[in-house]
Amino acid sequence: MTLHAFCSQRIATPDGIRSAVILVEGETILAVLPRDQVPGAAHVTDFGDAAILPGLVDSHVHFNEPGRTEWEGFATGTRAAAAGGYTLVADMPLNCLPPTVSVDALEAKRHAARESSLVDWVLWGGVVRDNEQHIEPLAIAGVPGFKCFLVDPAIDGFTMVSESGLRAALPHIAKTGLSLLVHAELPGPIEAAVAELSGADWRRYETYLRSRPDEAELTAIRMLLALCREFRFPLHIVHLATSRAVDMLRSAKAEGLPVTVETCPHYLIFSAEDIQDGATFCKCAPPIRSRQNRERLWQALREGVIDFVVTDHSPCPPQMKRLEEGSFRSAWGGIASISVALPVMWAEARRRGFQLTDIARWMAEKPAKLAGCGKSKGKIATGYDADFVVFDSEKEFTVTVDRLHYRHPVSPYLGQTLTGVVRKTYLRGECIFTDGQFPCNRTGRECVARP
Repeated sequence: MTLHAFCSQRIATPDGIRSAVILVEGETILAVLPRDQVPGAAHVTDFGDAAILPGLVDSHVHFNEPGRTEWEGFATGTRAAAAGGYTLVADMPLNCLPPTVSVDALEAKRHAARESSLVDWVLWGGVVRDNEQHIEPLAIAGVPGFKCFLVDPAIDGFTMVSESGLRAALPHIAKTGLSLLVHAELPGPIEAAVAELSGADWRRYETYLRSRPDEAELTAIRMLLALCREFRFPLHIVHLATSRAVDMLRSAKAEGLPVTVETCPHYLIFSAEDIQDGATFCKCAPPIRSRQNRERLWQALREGVIDFVVTDHSPCPPQMKRLEEGSFRSAWGGIASISVALPVMWAEARRRGFQLTDIARWMAEKPAKLAGCGKSKGKIATGYDADFVVFDSEKEFTVTVDRLHYRHPVSPYLGQTLTGVVRKTYLRGECIFTDGQFPCNRTGRECVARP
């Protein structure tokens, strides 16, 4: 079997940035060596000063297949992922039809992913009203964990779960030992806020922001932490938007509760003050909050209270964004960004003094662990899959439609100038993206959970 040696002056390893060589045999990293120890028989590719990061991992995407492939689909979604430097994605159990809330539905989605995914993948199971009997069979069938909503997700086929519903499901979830990923907003504060907005102008972003108050997240997280304390299950808070929850999450971690937290690029980049009225391409739930809130989220990421960053890539047909109407009330809430998330994050992170090793931890190592693949994905280290991204961290580019690659090129990042270009993406030793092209027909495969 041919040995391949991939060289760079800057390789992001678990031990820091190194001038080194990644020695690859087949699909696996054989070793990470000093540059003067390359075996003579190895085929050498030298990337010079371009950085090499571990293949990125996005543990929160919505590819909507089967059933809503016109929204995205594995073929287009994973091409965009590869273009963004991602080599593993974890698809959420809603937006597809049927939703992934039973073993039969899981198998239907597996078939779709096997047929057309360019990168490796895992599939979350869903917890909805009255599906407790499906939780343990889904775990046996191989899901790495479960996702639920505490508020109506506004999508047919996936119901929200009340506290009583959670109490019925949690003994089963705790028995599996798998994580429960929760969209943490409770409906009570939202309903009360909306009731006070009678006659408000829904083209104004301020109206939408008032309709999803911080208290919806805060009351949900308080309830979840109490349930975590009672049932001792691994709890994961998805897309944290309010910094007002950071103190209680910090305390919960100090207490030893098994809690992890993610946020998304759009909460770290944008602020409510900068979103123009009618700019529905910025609508997401929970909403993008204030500039001060954004700064506190960055601090929580610095401290490790927020563990990592995922995209929550949530596309839809453009007409669902109500771009002409500009109504935040009727527009679909979701931001698609998987193809540009790395430069989006890097451009802002470097300005704040962070390093490429921080990016590797936030966008590869930690989400790989949540997705159950932490022993094969997310690091450049011996025995790991030969997944990595060649990243020109100094080069600037402007985000244009041709760089997005997903099905519907709607993005709040269009027109922005970013720093950092993904030059190549390697999946298990083979180049799947290079300078805007997709050179191979390899299909990704399901990552076997090895937490």
